[in-house]
Amino acid sequence: MILIGSCAMRLLIFFTFLLFLMPTGAQEPGPIMNLTFCSDPANYTSGSQFQKNLVNHLLPSLISNGYRSGFFNTSYGDNPDTAYGLVQCRGDVSMDDCYSCLDTSSITLLKRCPNKKAAGVRYDNCLLRYSNLNFFSQISTQRGGGYNVNNASDMEVFNSKLDQLLTSLSTTALTKASKFAIGTINTNLSYHSTIYGLVQCTLDLTELGCNTCLRQMISWISTCCNGHIGAHLFTLSCNVRFETYPYFNLSALPPPPPPPPAEAAPPPPANSNITDNTTGSEAGNAKRKKISAGTIIAIAVSVAIAVLLLSILSWCWLTKKKEKLISGTDENDITNAESLQFNLSTVIAATNNFSDDNKIGQGGFGCVYKGKLSNGQEIAVKRLSRSSGQGAKEFKNEVVLVAKLEHRNLVRLLGFCLEGEEKILIYEFVPNKSLDYFLFDPDEGARLDWPTRYKIIGGIARGLLYLHEDSRLKIIHRDLKASNILLDGNMNPKISDFGMARIFGVDQTQANTSRVVGTFGYMPPEYVIHGLFSVKSDVFSFGVLLLEIITGKKNSSFNQSEFSEDLLSFAWRNWNEGNALDLLDPILSKFYSREEVRRCIHIGLLCVQDDVAQRPTMATVVLMLNSYSVTLEPPQQPAFLGYSRMETNTEEQPTESDRSTSRSIPGSINDVTNTELDPR
Repeated sequence: MILIGSCAMRLLIFFTFLLFLMPTGAQEPGPIMNLTFCSDPANYTSGSQFQKNLVNHLLPSLISNGYRSGFFNTSYGDNPDTAYGLVQCRGDVSMDDCYSCLDTSSITLLKRCPNKKAAGVRYDNCLLRYSNLNFFSQISTQRGGGYNVNNASDMEVFNSKLDQLLTSLSTTALTKASKFAIGTINTNLSYHSTIYGLVQCTLDLTELGCNTCLRQMISWISTCCNGHIGAHLFTLSCNVRFETYPYFNLSALPPPPPPPPAEAAPPPPANSNITDNTTGSEAGNAKRKKISAGTIIAIAVSVAIAVLLLSILSWCWLTKKKEKLISGTDENDITNAESLQFNLSTVIAATNNFSDDNKIGQGGFGCVYKGKLSNGQEIAVKRLSRSSGQGAKEFKNEVVLVAKLEHRNLVRLLGFCLEGEEKILIYEFVPNKSLDYFLFDPDEGARLDWPTRYKIIGGIARGLLYLHEDSRLKIIHRDLKASNILLDGNMNPKISDFGMARIFGVDQTQANTSRVVGTFGYMPPEYVIHGLFSVKSDVFSFGVLLLEIITGKKNSSFNQSEFSEDLLSFAWRNWNEGNALDLLDPILSKFYSREEVRRCIHIGLLCVQDDVAQRPTMATVVLMLNSYSVTLEPPQQPAFLGYSRMETNTEEQPTESDRSTSRSIPGSINDVTNTELDPR
């Protein structure tokens, strides 16, 4: 089990850990609280089976599953190398905030607790812990916390109201499946008039265990924080927090209780006249009650039938909607998204009637123009070529997909235009063009120093992870390459061009197509030869792109060499000969991290392995890039070594193939690929 250490450590946590230094009456929350517990002395050795189970399987599984439901616990591996893990997010945080917190937690633990068999970290928004022992349903004995240094103006009143609030919240949490409750109480004090409270237990605890844990935290308040206007006390099993400012999502508060029913009218005074008349009216009242009861039953039955009918219709509609979402062909997502729709006149004005002076790119899809809206916002306008016999499906597919995606490493769709024959996409304008513009140009390449390239590699990896596991749908890009990576003003990468992307079902792992689309050199052999694609297809493309970023050379440019050696065989040869650093772009020869470069080359070779099963997932890639405590497996032979060359074209070109014939479709800088997307 995880141990907190010594009594001195407890005192340090107790008195100095993340004090909430808020002035009286302040309404802004303090810093995010976190505390890390590392086991001692239970360690694992680098390269051990436990480390592989933990880093390559357990942690990615916890992150990818935990944020969707807010809680997830699982184990991986066989004894004695089984790794047990648990994650939970605060009950009121969004999925994005939950994922971000869990991702940060996994990196934090691997850095702060290297080679520890048991560790845990609690942030304000989430909790992550793992161990070599099964700790599920057990109350953690490690505790920590912090408090606001300000005192209540009337401690007796404040403490009384606080106890009333936390007791009520604890009772509520025990009855809820989420084991989470938030609430407020009015203190009637001039200052600190409202107390905001929160309690939560991990979902693996029983009701009794949750109650015990919360009672321990609440009883601790009198010892540590008596009279203080705020505190956050926690273990790895539960936590209690109170403040005099709103630190949680107020919209998650339960609705106020309904007002009490009006009092019944007092009975009429007893006198002879009224008594005489009552006898006759009672019979009429009884009759009306009889009729009323029958009417009520009829209404109740009608309502029940209506509700049942509505439920069936709703279920049918949702089922149909879900099927359309999974297939990626829900055209209603376009026509109903009125808030995203631009008038053609607005687009024409923004681009000066699609002036050639505003043209910034051209591909099989059509032309891309820079524009400016009336409010001064710069945009990129992608206009579908009217003469193109293809592209309509790509257009619809991209609108449906990109409108649902929001990540800092994906190009953001601002809207679209559908008028007459015009089909137009409006994106945020990314000022620094595409990655290939810098990477493969001898003059511009100098702007990509090693820290910038390393940042670009990490950003692309996180963007792909979002597409594969963290967006609303599992999405395979299928055409990841340097020309489809745009760079913003700070040289942050943004993945673009979803015209050939495919949506997978939640549990779907692989698909087959008779028409191969993509760019030769970036496509894995199982896709080119057999039409099989999966998330590992994008992993392969990422590996090729990573090696291009390191070498500064196009994969296709190797086809022109006298040795007819491609990028993958070039990298594999240098790796086996112990000359991995010879791959590095000569522009970077002086200022770079040898360890980072070698690790990136290693990861790139793992991604392009011929055996699909041996390629890591993007979740594992992100972990490998962020944590040096993760031991990397030796890479196996890259794909395409030993295969006959698929194409002899010397230019990088997006391609479609039916595997019996093959043809190329011209492309250019900022390619917007012109390919047919086949329905599944």
